[in-house]
Amino acid sequence: DHLRATFKPDSPISYDELFDQVKTAPFLVLDDLGSETTTPWAEEKLFQILAYRHNTRIPTVINSSESLEELEVSKPRIASRLKDILIVQWIPITAPDYRDQAAKTQSKESRTRRPHF
Repeated sequence: DHLRATFKPDSPISYDELFDQVKTAPFLVLDDLGSETTTPWAEEKLFQILAYRHNTRIPTVINSSESLEELEVSKPRIASRLKDILIVQWIPITAPDYRDQAAKTQSKESRTRRPHF
């Protein structure tokens, strides 16, 4: 969204400048890869960012609820970089979704509270 916004005439930063900042950031975190709604343009930009960071070995943390096999289907070019065992470390997190736990706790608490009048 921020990259697209640079095409507006009143944008305080150029597309090239912002794209370079994202591409070369010393540390980048991509949250929930695979859950985004995308366009071919956005998919290509994401690939360019990850390919550059992969090739230059810049630290990047990616989390996803999708397995590598699912990413290979939905994002094959990106998945091929994520399979590079020489520089990629996969750390499966098997803990349940904390949002599910928080919702259950909140629901249980709301049922046991007395109403305030």
